[in-house]
Order: sequence, then C-alpha cells, then structure tokens
Amino acid sequence: MHAMRISVVPKYLALLFFSFIGFAKINAQIRLAAYGGIHSANVIEKNSIQGWDSSYKNNYSSRTGFHLGVLLEIPIGKGFYFQPGIGYSSKGRKYEKLYDTSFSAKDTIYYQNTLKLGYIELPLYLTYKVPLSANHKSSFFISAGPYFSFFYNGTTSQQSRTLIYGSTNKYEYKSGDVDLAVGKGPDKYKTFDMGINAKAGFELGNIMISGYYSRGLSSFYDAQYAGTFNHQLFGATLGIWLTKSTASPSKAVKDSDKDGIPDNEDACPLQAGSITWRGCPVPDTDHDGIDDENDSCRTIPGIAANHGCPVQDTDNDGVDDEHDFCKTVPGVAKYHGCPIPDTDGDGINDEEDKCPNESGTLENHGCPVIKKQITEKVNYTAKQVMFQSSSRKLTRNSYEALKALVATLKSNPELHLTIEGHTDSTGIAAHNMLLSEQRANIVKSYLIKKGISADRITAIGYGQQRPIGDNNSIEGKAANRRVEFKLEFQK
Repeated sequence: MHAMRISVVPKYLALLFFSFIGFAKINAQIRLAAYGGIHSANVIEKNSIQGWDSSYKNNYSSRTGFHLGVLLEIPIGKGFYFQPGIGYSSKGRKYEKLYDTSFSAKDTIYYQNTLKLGYIELPLYLTYKVPLSANHKSSFFISAGPYFSFFYNGTTSQQSRTLIYGSTNKYEYKSGDVDLAVGKGPDKYKTFDMGINAKAGFELGNIMISGYYSRGLSSFYDAQYAGTFNHQLFGATLGIWLTKSTASPSKAVKDSDKDGIPDNEDACPLQAGSITWRGCPVPDTDHDGIDDENDSCRTIPGIAANHGCPVQDTDNDGVDDEHDFCKTVPGVAKYHGCPIPDTDGDGINDEEDKCPNESGTLENHGCPVIKKQITEKVNYTAKQVMFQSSSRKLTRNSYEALKALVATLKSNPELHLTIEGHTDSTGIAAHNMLLSEQRANIVKSYLIKKGISADRITAIGYGQQRPIGDNNSIEGKAANRRVEFKLEFQK
C-alpha cells in the first residue's frame, strides 16, 4: 500500500491531547507542556554495497524538519520526573548529485531526491532537574528515554535537470512527489519504529529551552538489498508549561549520603547504607564483594553465583564442577564445559565448519572441495549465456547452456549456486545496476522453473562495478557484459 494520512489518526491525537489536559487538571502534582522545534534529520545507512563509502554515501545529506507535541510531567522524587508525551516529527534525508557530462543525445546534469517522512511519536523521558534558584522556578535539566513511533505520511520529492543535445541544446527540468509504499516486503517503509531520545537545557519559569538528539534503534525501511536504516536527529526545542503544579514543596531534610535516611537517624551519615544497619553499609566479613546478608559462607571468600561460597573448577575452564559435563577436560560454557564438537572429525570444530556433517578442508571452511570437472563445466556454461543488447532477455542459444546447468545442479543437490550479473560502462550506472540484477534474476527464475529449489540459488547484480575488460574497446565491453556462476556447498 502507499503512504497516506489515515483520517482516524488526527482524532486519536486530539483525544490523547485532551486526555493529557484532563489528567493534568485532575492531579495537582502533574503539569502539562506544549513543545515544538526544528531539527536536522538524517539516515544512518549500513550495507554491503561495493563502493558505498566512496561512490554513494557522500551524495546523501540531512534535511531540515520539525517536531511538536505535548508532554506530561509526573514527579517521582529527589529531583526526578517521568515525562511521557505524544507528538509529530518529520524525518528523512536528501540525495543530491551532479553528473559529469559527456557527448550523447541526452545527459542528466543534476538529480535531487528528498525523502520526507512523518511519524506520530510517543516519547518516554526520565528527567533530572538541578535547581538554579531558591524558589525552584529556574533549573537545569537533562532527559533521556525511549520513543515509539508510527508512520503517518511519506513522499519522495524528485528534481532533475537534463541536457538534450540537438540543433539548439536545451535543458529539461523535471520535478514531482511520489508516495511511498508502506508495509512488509522489499522497497517498503515499516509502520512502526523505535529508538532513544536525549535532551538537555534550561527551565526558566514556564519556558523550556533545550538541545535535542534522537537515534532510531530499529531499521525503518526494507531495501531491495541487504542493509539497515536508522533515523538520526539533532535539533532545538522550545516548550511552554500550560498548567502549574499546586503541590507545596516539602521541607528539605539533610541526608548527606543520599541513602534515604536523615542524618539525625543515620549511624553512618557519610556512607550510604540501609535501615536494617541503621544507615550503615551491610558488612562483608570475608571481603569477597558479597555482603553478609547474601553470603552463605561469610568467613570464606567465594563468588556470587555460589551465594558467596567458593566453587571448585578442576579443569580451570571457567565452568564450575557442578555444571561441567567434562570436569577434567577444558571446554566452554556453551557446551556445558566440554570442548566444541567436531561431528565429521575433519579437525575443524562445528562452529567454524560450514559443512559439519561432511569431512572437508580448512581452506574450504570445512567443506569438501568441489570437483574440478564440475567447476570447469559450470564456468563454460556461464560463457554461453548471452542477453539481447540493453535488454534482460536471454538469447535463443543461451537456453541450451542453461539446460546443461540444470542437469549439473540436479546431479549435485548439495551445491549452492550464486549468479552474478555484470554490464559494461555504457549508460547510467544506476540503470546498469538494475539491468544486471534483472539479468541475474532472469537466470534464477529459469532454473527455478526447471525444478531447482529457490533456496539453492542467489542472484546478485554488480552493474559496471567489476569489469574484466577495457570499457574503451568493443572487445572489452563485450567481455564485461556477462554473467558468472559461483558454486559452493549448501550451508
């Protein structure tokens, strides 16, 4: 489905807003504030695309957004407050690139894409205030906590400038907005996101001024390639308290060690302790770091896992004898104190062995070496697979080669095939990347139709990123327009 405002969302937002006001009025100790501000929004993207850091990442930048909403403040004692809220926040990023022009019928000179996302957010802050005045009307505060957000709206705004060659060279400008797809699946934005917020600032009477940081913890977008996408915001917030707390401040009682026991009742006023020990720390007779109240062996140093008593570990592998299934042979906790197993006995333990049930070699990560004649046959087949020029359609002669590949895979069901699509450098790199992915997937689809299980095949497009020939020559370009097949044992 595409992104769109859902009519009930404003109704729920209004309902929550008035609920906050009503709740603040009912409870005299609770205050209500309205806030708003601007921020710089960006996306932290991590992926395995080759050349991402050098060729693509620098084209992305932040965009200016805003946030607004309402906030409750509930005192929880000793300068701490719980501050839940609800609001709206705009997020996203920009993509902008200038292209080097070269002679052709049509050149893209400039391209810009702005990702605009809007979320309904539920922040939950824990706030600590340091008074700056005797009447507590001015203070410095710091806040942090999680947030939960729900997708509200989203579009991409695109602009491009293209030079069209002809008798009168002219520029063609294009712009427009495209709604985003929302839901589950490739190239869709998730309806739910979560992360952490932090802010610090000053409260001056009924005015709040703060600096603001937000970082998403969940990936909000499913791309057509492996990667994670997290929101990141830097900004400033202005808030106004709409209601006042009528609770009278309690008379301060001196508690030097901040243990909740007043100095006049504390036998150790400068050391935090407990009521049981009249404000003094719980003693630790054997000095093993476990206080006597929780130590079953108060006069013998031990460990917390054994309630303060020592635990024997015969093989010194860090797993005590009570939980060690191999008490005289060093092992690891994961296998109850026993060594990591080696099921196929090839000298490579199961955690490092990609083929734990088949004896293999260290160089092949524990898997058997694929027979040379199979590898050579598959490599020869790859050279016979051709595509029509600037198309994802296979040539007629390619199907005979693919039939041979199907026979090889059916005869060796333990093998996995990776199909790599490649192009020459003609045209736009982004188009070539898409074309190479389409070609690789066309081959994958053919193999699946011929009875090869989909989980045995991986299709990847590299576009023009991995040339094997000179793109300045006809022969080199022809060599670069290819598919490659890589075999490995099923994991």
